[in-house]
Amino acid sequence: MRWLALLLLLGAVQAQETIAELRARSYGKGELIIERALGQNRGFTRYLVRWPSEGLTQYGFMNVPSGRGPYPVVLVLHGYVNPYTYNTLAYTTRYADAIARMGYVVIHPNYRGHPPSQGSPEGVFRVNYAIDVLNLAAIVRKQSGKGPLAKADGSRMGLWGHSMGGGIALRVAVVDPQIRAVVLYGSMSGDERKNASQIYYVYSGRTRGLAELNAPDERIRAISPIYHLQNARATFSVHHGTADEQVPYAWSVELCQKLKALGESVECFSYAKAGHLFRGRNDQVFLQRVQAFFARMLP
Repeated sequence: MRWLALLLLLGAVQAQETIAELRARSYGKGELIIERALGQNRGFTRYLVRWPSEGLTQYGFMNVPSGRGPYPVVLVLHGYVNPYTYNTLAYTTRYADAIARMGYVVIHPNYRGHPPSQGSPEGVFRVNYAIDVLNLAAIVRKQSGKGPLAKADGSRMGLWGHSMGGGIALRVAVVDPQIRAVVLYGSMSGDERKNASQIYYVYSGRTRGLAELNAPDERIRAISPIYHLQNARATFSVHHGTADEQVPYAWSVELCQKLKALGESVECFSYAKAGHLFRGRNDQVFLQRVQAFFARMLP
């Protein structure tokens, strides 16, 4: 039964989930709709929003600055949270709020299977999460300046991703050449073999990730963003704590080396003795660097 599951998994990967196949697809059918206001905050209003992706209704929140705009758009992608206990205002809400106060329309998606978003969570190599973000990005570009996105300028779009969200952001960036700026914070690897090993041996106690870990090398290369970095047109800002016990610091070092070797535009920062989530002074410096980076790349 284990090998049957593996064969079914690999067949799904071969059908639709390589980087080349994702780049060949079209995205952005439907529109983003405001479900209701979630509250007025200092400098912005928060809304619950929804949009379609592959026949599923996806949800998230959107922070819209109080001024006239138009404002650049940043999609904030959270890391792993148990889908069955997920709350729309996840741990990354404080970062979404900080970026909104910097002068950006911020959309923080719930991935599929994270309530109230429809669908099943995870999937093969978390590609479905990236597909939902790709659809969101395309819808925002198409709809910007109108209706719920009247204050948004979708031509100036960046990504911010933490942990698993960083891995999703990296995949989106090598698929969507219109993404202009990407912040990676304690990001998972662009090499899906390394991610699968970490998920299987470290995160899940050998209960998740075995099929991905056993995928053939040629499929791993076809799926993994780190082998397709030349496709990205974004500038990257990479941030990682040297004492991160969840995601190895060495993964960001490797990514920075590969981006620089390709001549891609990247800045890289290490945070001595910092863990998977920054605290205190490290967090302040991180946000200052994020603000400066988006100001340069999304003027």
